Amino acid sequence: MKVVVIIFIFLIIASMASALFFMVRDKGASTRTVRALTWRVVFSIVLFAMLMLGFHFGLLPNKL
Repeated sequence: MKVVVIIFIFLIIASMASALFFMVRDKGASTRTVRALTWRVVFSIVLFAMLMLGFHFGLLPNKL
């Protein structure tokens, strides 16, 4: 499960980096920045849902 979380965090950071690149390169003339940020939101929501389901079903330990 740790590997999956790390992969999703990498995807979120990569999506943010690509959005920054498109924002600087296109100067607001295209929708690629919005599309990259939309993917970031999707990845974040999926990661959050997977973590909540993992805790709910006992796949992840609940250590505080």
